[in-house]
Amino acid sequence: MSEEFEALLARVRACTICADALPLGPRPIVRGTPKAKLLLIGQAPGTRVHESGIPWNDPSGERLRDWLQMSPEDFYNEDKIAIVPMGFCYPGVNPRGGDEPPRPECAPEWHPPILDSLPNVELTLLIGQYAQKRYLGKERKKTLTETVRNWRTYGPDYLPLPHPSWRNNIWVKKNVWFSDETLPALRSRVAGLFP
Repeated sequence: MSEEFEALLARVRACTICADALPLGPRPIVRGTPKAKLLLIGQAPGTRVHESGIPWNDPSGERLRDWLQMSPEDFYNEDKIAIVPMGFCYPGVNPRGGDEPPRPECAPEWHPPILDSLPNVELTLLIGQYAQKRYLGKERKKTLTETVRNWRTYGPDYLPLPHPSWRNNIWVKKNVWFSDETLPALRSRVAGLFP
């Protein structure tokens, strides 16, 4: 990893721009090296990830690794995969259920310099509505379901996915095309990045 990139990640990990709004305090989570070919842009860390400092170190991460058909060793190989969430710190609990949305300060502040430092990325997985809204913009469909169903439209650079949370179990069961069509294509594309 280059010294410049290490310095950038050190600045991200020392970030406190929204510390006053974070119930558990800042603990920015980000991973990768300039060699990474796959970029994961998700939502924000949950409490387990906040505690461990390891992204996707929870049941959602297990499901995501299953979707990708990747071992933990490959998934956490920073020369293969960069992980850059929309919000770098745990945002707190939403009174209506689940977590609060990612903090709005993170992506505008840190995504441009990080993504500019990842020249080898061939595929970006946009996991959930927040990443899709930022990176697909007006090309995004009216609903997450429509956006994910039209995943072919966004290639070869982007592939939108629902969040792999247990909260989306009903969505996955209801939208059988996701398991039948999208996941095999996703797995094939990811396998092609790492022959």
